[in-house]
Amino acid sequence: MKVIFMGTPDFAVGTLEAIVAAGHEVVLAVTQPDKPKGRGKSMQYPPVKEAAIAYGIEVYQPERVRRLECIEYLAKYQPDIIVVAAFGQILPKEILEMPKYGCINVHASLLPKYRGAAPIQWAVINGEKASGVTIMRMDEGLDTGDMIASVAVELDAQETGGSLFDKLQDAGARLCVETMKSIEDGTAVYTPQDNEIATHTKMIQKSLGKINWSLSAVQIERLIRGLNPWPSAYTYLSGKTLKIWKATVHPGNTDAAPGTVVKADKQSLVIQTGVDRLSLEEVQLEGKKRMPVADFLRGFTIENGTVLGTKQQ
Repeated sequence: MKVIFMGTPDFAVGTLEAIVAAGHEVVLAVTQPDKPKGRGKSMQYPPVKEAAIAYGIEVYQPERVRRLECIEYLAKYQPDIIVVAAFGQILPKEILEMPKYGCINVHASLLPKYRGAAPIQWAVINGEKASGVTIMRMDEGLDTGDMIASVAVELDAQETGGSLFDKLQDAGARLCVETMKSIEDGTAVYTPQDNEIATHTKMIQKSLGKINWSLSAVQIERLIRGLNPWPSAYTYLSGKTLKIWKATVHPGNTDAAPGTVVKADKQSLVIQTGVDRLSLEEVQLEGKKRMPVADFLRGFTIENGTVLGTKQQ
């Protein structure tokens, strides 16, 4: 089929690659504008743009796809289908109705659960046992279109946002190509979503990573995994930001207040939470490299009774 592909981050690249490998003709890749990044604020290409250039696919980067000039630009390509994967903008009716086979979306959750932004991270943070990918026919709502195909993926006990991202990227790429074939040969089945059981996720902000030690150790440990690698969970130690990359739940409580260091020796750093304790396994102090907690403790002395979480200390 003649395809317009719309996507922006790494998650979308695998799907683009799979579509090309399956022999479809990707006539245009639509992605978000380049953005400044790093200390030098140099302009950086979105991952989909980099992949499209490598394949020799034309790239289009509109600021707003709803604008008339964008709609007219896409119409020139007369696509059979538009495939969307983490594009980052809502498509107007004119684009949704443009292709012969409509627009399909590769969504990283088992719809109707986890509509909206960041379904991958929230699945880990909320302690889901399974997540997955749904291919849906897009409509004017936010992830409300008819479902065409889905695949479930189990979460490992140590699953992070990053590792689940990789699993769902691969699963979504394969499922998208399979679904495109069923759409083209007329065997696709379109199933309406049950809006009564739909849930919505909010965007991930850096501030979400600030640990509230009054939560349970289980909740905090999930937060740490869900926000790994971005934006990461963090607290404050001696006035400096301390990122926590890995931790283990230790059942049982002490009399100490949440956020208090209840064990600090050469090998371990254990914190009292609202329920149970949390043993920090991998940390990164502001200005330092990420390291195992034993390495960190060799260069930084922490006393029992130290309270984490206050920036001004």
